[in-house]
Amino acid sequence: MARVCAVCGKGMHAGNKVSHSNRKTRRTWAPNLQSARVMIDGSPRTIRVCTRCLRSGKVQRLV
Repeated sequence: MARVCAVCGKGMHAGNKVSHSNRKTRRTWAPNLQSARVMIDGSPRTIRVCTRCLRSGKVQRLV
C-alpha cells in the first residue's frame, strides 16, 4: 500500500539530507497518515488519511 492520502493525494517527497560537512544523500519525507474508519458509499471502510484532512474536516471518523 502506497504512502498516499486517500482524500487529497498527499504523498512522499524527496530531497537531500545535508550533513555538517555539506555532503548530500537522498532522503524522503513521508506525510503523517492515520488509518481511519470512514463511511464511503454507505459502508464503513478503513482508509489512510493525512492529519491535515482529518483536522480540516474533509473526512469524518466513525465512532
